[in-house]
Amino acid sequence: MHTFYSCLWFDGKAEEAAEFYTALLPDSHVDRVWHSPADTPSGPAGMVLTVDFTLLGNRVQGLNGGPEFRFNEAVSFVVECDDQAEVDRLWDALTADGGEPGPCGWLKDRFGLSWQIVPRELNELVNDPDPERARRSMEAMLKMGKIEVDELRRAADAA
Repeated sequence: MHTFYSCLWFDGKAEEAAEFYTALLPDSHVDRVWHSPADTPSGPAGMVLTVDFTLLGNRVQGLNGGPEFRFNEAVSFVVECDDQAEVDRLWDALTADGGEPGPCGWLKDRFGLSWQIVPRELNELVNDPDPERARRSMEAMLKMGKIEVDELRRAADAA
């Protein structure tokens, strides 16, 4: 049986990030913190080298690899939320303390990792069988930073 999981490269903040992320999302927890048994290019023996954690039931690993690599928008985590309150809660938490809001539901957290925080209803509206409702929903979404589901519904229903 094969195993598949994401490994995220951090500059010394893998444990902090794992604790932050797991506190935000249900079915999430830090599973194990691994300390380096020897000196490495990213730090001395004994430092936190990797952190295995679970986000929304999915295995993730954080690696303290050093400053050589940074996150960019080529990879992002998507969280589909059941309601606007959850979108608001996650958006506010992830953009706090140095995070940055972006367009169309995208943001960067304080570690530089990109996220897409979207209401589940967004996909329903932009894929509506009525092409005009879908178009109006998409055009409304393209003007937003944080996705506002009430605004999407109003746009979809506008005649």
